[in-house]
Amino acid sequence: MLKNQNPTKTIAWQKLQKHYKENQNFSLKKAFQKNQNRKEDLSFSSNEIKVDYSKNLITNKTLNLLVDLANECQLKDAIKKQFAGDIINTTENRAVLHTALRDFKANKIEIDGKNIIPEIKETLNKVKVFSDKIISGELKSYANKKFTDIVNIGIGGSDLGPKMVVESLRYYKNHLNTHFVSNIDGDYLQELLQNLNPKTTLFVIVSKTFTTQETITNANTIKKWFLSQEFGTKKEDIKHNFVAVSTNHKEVKNFGIDKNNTFTMWDWVGGRFSLWSAVGLSISLSLGFNNFKELLLGANQMDNHFKNTNLKENIPVLSALMSVWYNNFYQIETEIITPYSQYLEKFVPFTQQLMMESNGKSVDRNGDVINYQTGNIIWGNVGTNMQHAFMQLVHQGTKMIPVEFIGFEESLYGNTDHHKKLLANLVGQSQALAFGKTKEKVHLELKTKGEIQKINSLLPYKIFTGNKPSTTIIVKKLTPKNLGNLISLYEHKTFVQGVIWNINSFDQFGVELGKELANKQLSS
Repeated sequence: MLKNQNPTKTIAWQKLQKHYKENQNFSLKKAFQKNQNRKEDLSFSSNEIKVDYSKNLITNKTLNLLVDLANECQLKDAIKKQFAGDIINTTENRAVLHTALRDFKANKIEIDGKNIIPEIKETLNKVKVFSDKIISGELKSYANKKFTDIVNIGIGGSDLGPKMVVESLRYYKNHLNTHFVSNIDGDYLQELLQNLNPKTTLFVIVSKTFTTQETITNANTIKKWFLSQEFGTKKEDIKHNFVAVSTNHKEVKNFGIDKNNTFTMWDWVGGRFSLWSAVGLSISLSLGFNNFKELLLGANQMDNHFKNTNLKENIPVLSALMSVWYNNFYQIETEIITPYSQYLEKFVPFTQQLMMESNGKSVDRNGDVINYQTGNIIWGNVGTNMQHAFMQLVHQGTKMIPVEFIGFEESLYGNTDHHKKLLANLVGQSQALAFGKTKEKVHLELKTKGEIQKINSLLPYKIFTGNKPSTTIIVKKLTPKNLGNLISLYEHKTFVQGVIWNINSFDQFGVELGKELANKQLSS
């Protein structure tokens, strides 16, 4: 169990409130002028990821006070308890051990006296063997044909995580076409089925309980399509073309799926943290098991950085503390994530679920109603697309919104011209936010262009106030291992926020009421 500590009652919080008032005239431009090494001083690395916090509205004193807050909230103890398998998800009486799924060096991690490592290794090996056989064509469909298509049927964490990874790493994809069905929208499903051949399609049903309405409705519709007279298939053919990832083995069997094609899940892995488990079967099928393993190894690298690095140089911790600084002291409710890679188009929706479902809470770990802000609103899009969409509001609107830029040093195909321009735009956006454009500079530009007569009319519209915060995350290259690092960073950032805000980041009762009312509506 984690310590229940109202953060607003800590000494550090009181000092931060005072510091915020004293810091209101802070200028990024002056801070960089005063310290020529500010970027180097406020940049931290882990493996092939480097994070630059220098364009945030912080001083060394700010950082020290934020770290003091983390210490008063006993963050180090919370990290230790999470990795040890303590029951930190108290409302559901569960451990939180998605990190164990990617720890290849661990021999023993216990829950209720049972070592879970052997079962993890067994399941991972089953994923490997199954993936290898499908990809090689050794394991065939009911029609004795090699598979050409994979359809993942799930929703929430059973969909967003695997979909994001497969889309992000499609450079590494094999010959199998991968599709994802999550929404209960029947029109979309029928459109997909029209272009699939049951003789060469493998369906992966991912549902912990095997009762989730959207997933089971979609699965049953697909099953009906599969068994239609048009294809001449039989119930016994289901065992060749359908597999399941679930804990409800009884319902899986009733569906017609073979026991050997059933992959287990565990209640100590939350849905939005589950892509590292057998829920990632579609990842392994699409990218090959070796790339799936690299993804796990990358996540484990960030786990080790998070677990072993002091708080003032700890990337997930610092990223979380930046959010706390803006959310709770500047009263900024939103946060933009913008990857400068089209491959990461699904990364923002993934982080939305990860962070907003985890930390969208208004009751603390004592069960008391909270009187301070918790979860941030996460939104964004890929660069440079977003520069032609919402960034006008960020640059010249009335709201201050922190931005996290994500970029890659190297392109995958080696197109240096495009990539140089892509990174130049990332840097340009962060500089424009931080330093803006003064009245004097605009005046000079208009004068130089010979537009003297327009100066008075255009001047107010071309000024950028600047002093708007951003963080820049630069990754060497988009590889499975580095993507694992990046996802793990955001997972731990989410956890740290929850510790500071004294909430349970691992339950999600907020998704239930709408489902209950929908069921009542259907039965009325």
